[in-house]
Amino acid sequence: MYKKQLTVQKILCLAAVIVSALVFVYSLGIMTDLYDSLYDTMRNPNNLLKTDVPGSIVYYNMQEFNRMFTIYSIGLILLAVLLFITNTHKRRRYYIGNYAATGLFAVGAVAISVFGHTYIEIFKQQFLQVDFAALKEHAELWGTLYTESTFWFDVHYLVFGLVLLAAVLLVCNAVWKMRLMKAETALVEEGRRKTA
Repeated sequence: MYKKQLTVQKILCLAAVIVSALVFVYSLGIMTDLYDSLYDTMRNPNNLLKTDVPGSIVYYNMQEFNRMFTIYSIGLILLAVLLFITNTHKRRRYYIGNYAATGLFAVGAVAISVFGHTYIEIFKQQFLQVDFAALKEHAELWGTLYTESTFWFDVHYLVFGLVLLAAVLLVCNAVWKMRLMKAETALVEEGRRKTA
């Protein structure tokens, strides 16, 4: 039973790093279409009210969020790496550091998911207020990207879903590990009593 559990915990620790890296890549990509389509609509960055496309200020509104989101995603990667630093991926028996690393990753995963989802939904609503007719005109005139797609907003459901799944599975793995350790301890104690 331990062999199977050890294999699962290695896979889950690796999955935690992968999904954390995915969040980081997402934080870098979320502004791509907005930059390509809305950045040039602001003719005077010193006066954001002067724009060729009403509603395009969403690009500037998202800047601080995107900066924080990228920083938090790096933090999530570090929490995932902590699983490896504490040898959570290969310990036969867990110690306090392993439980702490698992708990910290789980808390970080929930925190970044709630933070990201809340703000991304707010900015998606702002994006949908863009005057798309004016944006199309601007794109045709200046040769910039025209898009009404909310793909980069919507894909956060998948990204954060994977992060939360990894966190839940890591916690379930820790519970499984505790049960195995308890059963092993009980067997050892029973063996001692029989030999005494």
